[in-house]
Amino acid sequence: MCLAVPGKIISIEEKNNMRTAKVSFGGAVKEINIQWLPEAKIDDYILAHVGTALSILDEEEAEDTLKTFEDFEEMQRKLVKS
Repeated sequence: MCLAVPGKIISIEEKNNMRTAKVSFGGAVKEINIQWLPEAKIDDYILAHVGTALSILDEEEAEDTLKTFEDFEEMQRKLVKS
């Protein structure tokens, strides 16, 4: 099983014929390969796995997914406390 995570593109660069983006994942910024998504632009949300963007998400879908992750994290904190 693999996990892909939504993030928001905050900048895009082309270097060595490779298109990469700085992507914010809840405040943590990572460099992600967006070569397979030539239509990706700043402020788009992407779904990333192991440093590679797999698809572009609409903002509502991305925010719903991030909210679900937050809910899971909160449930885990409650379980640890009990």
